[in-house]
Amino acid sequence: MKKATLLILILATTKCLSQIYFSPNASMYVKNEILYVKQDVNLALNSNLYLRNNSQLVQGATGTSTNTGAGLLSVYQEGTSDNYDYNYWCSPVGNASASSGNEYFGITMLSRPTTSIASTTASILAPTISDGTSNPLAIASKWIYKLVNANNYSQWVFVGSATSLAPGEGFSMKGTSGTDALDPEATGITNNPGSAQRYDFRGKPNDGNITITLGINNATLTGNPYPSALHLNAFLLDPSNTATGGIAYFWEQDKTVNSHTLINYRGGYGSYSPVDLTSSGVYVAAFFNSYKPDGSVNNVGSTSGLVINRRYCPIGQGFVISATASGTATFKNSHRVFIKESLGSSQFEKKKPEEKTSKKEDSAEKNNEDIVEEVSHFKLNTIIDNQFTRQLALAFVPQATDGIDYGIDALNMDDALPNDVTFWIENGSYVIQGVSFDETKKIALNVKAASTATFKFYIPEFINFNASQMVYLYDALDNSYHDIKNATYEVTVPPGIYADRFKIAFKNSGTMGVGDNVIKQFYVNQDNSNSTLKVSNPSNLALKSFRLYDVLGKTVLSKKDLGTEENYTFSTSGLSSGVYLTEFLTIDNQRFTEKIIISNSGK
Repeated sequence: MKKATLLILILATTKCLSQIYFSPNASMYVKNEILYVKQDVNLALNSNLYLRNNSQLVQGATGTSTNTGAGLLSVYQEGTSDNYDYNYWCSPVGNASASSGNEYFGITMLSRPTTSIASTTASILAPTISDGTSNPLAIASKWIYKLVNANNYSQWVFVGSATSLAPGEGFSMKGTSGTDALDPEATGITNNPGSAQRYDFRGKPNDGNITITLGINNATLTGNPYPSALHLNAFLLDPSNTATGGIAYFWEQDKTVNSHTLINYRGGYGSYSPVDLTSSGVYVAAFFNSYKPDGSVNNVGSTSGLVINRRYCPIGQGFVISATASGTATFKNSHRVFIKESLGSSQFEKKKPEEKTSKKEDSAEKNNEDIVEEVSHFKLNTIIDNQFTRQLALAFVPQATDGIDYGIDALNMDDALPNDVTFWIENGSYVIQGVSFDETKKIALNVKAASTATFKFYIPEFINFNASQMVYLYDALDNSYHDIKNATYEVTVPPGIYADRFKIAFKNSGTMGVGDNVIKQFYVNQDNSNSTLKVSNPSNLALKSFRLYDVLGKTVLSKKDLGTEENYTFSTSGLSSGVYLTEFLTIDNQRFTEKIIISNSGK
């Protein structure tokens, strides 16, 4: 078994080690690279492991952590610089001691960087003080809370300066005031330019299986517990983590409201649906976003990142799980991945200032990411009383049902709002819904108004969606259809709950709909005697891709760049007998699906 005893070593290229031992007073400085250790890390007293310039530590052992030692790992992360705004965190380190395994964390382990390796421990303000500062770095302990298996606001638990946060437990922390012009790494990025406060996490690196307990219908604040990026899709969709419901929720707050008073807060939860392991997922922003009456974003008022990349969760990022069952969820080393936050594919609460990297480095890092096709979906925005906008996402997923689908349909976390618009699935309110596309479907919306209110419906964006497909809002009051793809539909409703009045539709039943009198563009035939799938493309449409899904939604056959051939043949000889779904996607994102039955003898 390989062990490395280190004095002072600078790593500027990727290193893979079986296990690593730091002798007392030894140091390693890793710059802009991944350090992969297959087993444990042993940091002896006064030793240091510095992860700098987007470097990350990934470990490959299974089971619980065996990391040990009183030495320190040091890694940076930037949060909001504002006394009034919360970030949700989850620490990548714990207390450093000779004990084996992960340990508890407290904000006394946070520091202000002064050089590329030196830091000054942050001052921890008394719980009676509301505002922190950036220089010197002083953190207001008054706002350090955790949330574990809670079903109401009163169940937030005060943590303050205590070292009592278990591995995998998230915590809230407000930002700081002022600026800090110190540039410890000489990269052109200061500790605090006035928009992002840098913190130095120092402690024993978390590793291995980290389990959190969940209660049905209860919320738990957790997050990425490792000093590396977390493949959030892999965590949420892990078969052992079904109690999570497969959805993560991220706190967003209106940064124009400068108040510590709860009644004045304007914020909410953005929702992330992974859909499947290889997709980029679907994200909808929190409710509080405000828009101008014409539907454009009000940039001088409250805003948030309308599209935030959540697939790769960066170091330190916290998020909320709304459990759909009682049980546990476990973070594992197999969920860890090396993805640099500066590329934008991994983003903290908001995108931090990017460090300068060469085109060669950017290209090499992008190769670490899977090549994915974006989930076909569109966003539906509803401006309510010209003040706030509720954003929903309707995703088109071949394996989705019309009921609740794990890892696809996202619950509405802000259900107490007096005026709102959501999807209504199995007697629940949802902000992301997945369905298999069928132009004859009508997707129900649940509209509620505590008092007379005006609702303006429109679609701001389509992602990987058939450009020629119309989308309407159906109003059952007068059996009318309204084009919300190219225009806005405005309606005023009296107080009440409207569960069956408004629906999304894809064809206007009052006139001949799209495709009602059009030649069929695909003929799919399964030839079971020869174990082949035969496809006719009489219109010679240019095809981007073909996929064959089993009943569980798993892709069992895929082809890309099929061209404009009139006929195609695919072998199905290795497939088990059963029902499958074919999907063809044209270069202009028209999607054609059809069920087939495969019957292979002996399968």
